[in-house]
Formats: sequence, structure tokens, C-alpha cells
Amino acid sequence: MSTLIEIIKSYTKADFLSDLVLIGIAYGYMFVTIIVPVYLKKKNMVSKFIARKIVHLCTGLVILIVPFFILPLHAVFISLSMTIVVYFSSRDSSVRQLKELYESIGEEAEEIIGRLQGPFHYSISITVLITIFAVFAPDKFYFPICGILIMIISDTLASLIGKKYGKIKLALAYTGSQRTLEGSLTFFISAFILCFSAFYFYGLSNPINQKILTLELVFVYSMITSLTGTLVELFSPSVLDDLTVPIASTMIIYYLELLT
Repeated sequence: MSTLIEIIKSYTKADFLSDLVLIGIAYGYMFVTIIVPVYLKKKNMVSKFIARKIVHLCTGLVILIVPFFILPLHAVFISLSMTIVVYFSSRDSSVRQLKELYESIGEEAEEIIGRLQGPFHYSISITVLITIFAVFAPDKFYFPICGILIMIISDTLASLIGKKYGKIKLALAYTGSQRTLEGSLTFFISAFILCFSAFYFYGLSNPINQKILTLELVFVYSMITSLTGTLVELFSPSVLDDLTVPIASTMIIYYLELLT
């Protein structure tokens, strides 16, 4: 598989035009997934909780196109630009759109600092992981994709199921929120399905420019990643799980892969 240096050396104008299309798709998709829930919240068609979950669930799915970039550094610039947008989305922002974003999806706990702490951690996680793999392992993007997917989808599902159906409480006071057994099981099951799907698609059935995996590795990697993510989410403070879950679950399985 090509290293980043080899990719840069062989990069052509045609490659750039191909990547340019993906850049347009990525920005267009993220714009829609942010502006729609903000609009719905302004019109009181959804609650702030639902608007935040829509943004959390949908925006990060742009990670799915990253392996299709010929030069993955473009994905780094996209994620970094969105991190900057989130950072400046605050209660006191002089930019109306950024202030509206904060007002539409900000949680009660974030009113103290006046910034989108959770979404900022979410964006930082994506940027850090994309950068690490763009530079050091551009042929193994299925690892960060899995870590980010479980942050995006499994965390959201666990929160919704836990709030509605959670009966068995897991008292971990220092986390800042009360986990439930039902929520954690939802997290693990959904994480395994997501990881298996991602490893299978990007590493086995349609590897594109990724390192090819065997079906056995797809299963083992999925089990380890989903279990790691579940445990990290269970024991992480709620204000930090958007950082700890994707980064820990990704880097642990990547480190184990390096050892084999």
C-alpha cells in the first residue's frame, strides 16, 4: 500500500479534480446536516435535545467518504475547518449563524462556559484520528471510521434507549451521568454491527485503497473495537466521552494490529 509521501509524489491534476468533487460533497452534506436541525429548532419543530442528536448522528457520517480521497490530507482540512466552526459557535459569537448554532444545540451544562463543549470534543476526535491515519496509515482508515461511527451512532442509541427503557442503573457517580445496563448493551450490540459492517466493506468486499482483511480479522477487530468502546463509554465522564470513546477504541485496536 502507498504511503502518504508516495501518494503526494504521484498525485495528478486528475486526482485533484476527483478529490475536489468529494470536497464539495463533504461540505454540502455537512452544511445540510447542520442547517436543517438549526432551522427546525428555530421554528420549534424539534426540541434542543433532538436537534443536537440530529447533528451528532448525521454530521460525522461524512467520515464514510474519507477512504475515497486519493490524497487524504483533504479530509484533514475539512475536519479541521469544521472544528474551527464549532469552536467559534458560542453564546457571545458576533457571527449570527454561529450563535444560532450554539443556541439550537447547546446543552444546559454548556451554558456555564457558553460554548459547545461536547460538539467541540466530537470535532477534535474526528480531526485527530483523520490526521493520524492520513499521515501514518492511509491504507487503514477503517480503524478511525469504526471509532467515529460508534461515537456517532452507538452513543446516540445508547442515550435514547437508556433514557426511555433503562431500568437497571449502573451507578458511576464520577462520570457525570447515570448509565444503564440497557443503554450499555445497546451500545455494544450496535457498535459490533457498525464495526463489522465498516471492516467488511472497506477491508474485505470493497477495499478501494485500503489494506485487505480476512473475514476472521473482520470479526475479531469488530469484537475488540466494540467492546473497548463500550467499556470506555461506561467509565468515561460524560463531558469527555466524545473524546475518549473514538480515540481509545481506535488506537487500541490499531496498536494491537501493529503487534500482530
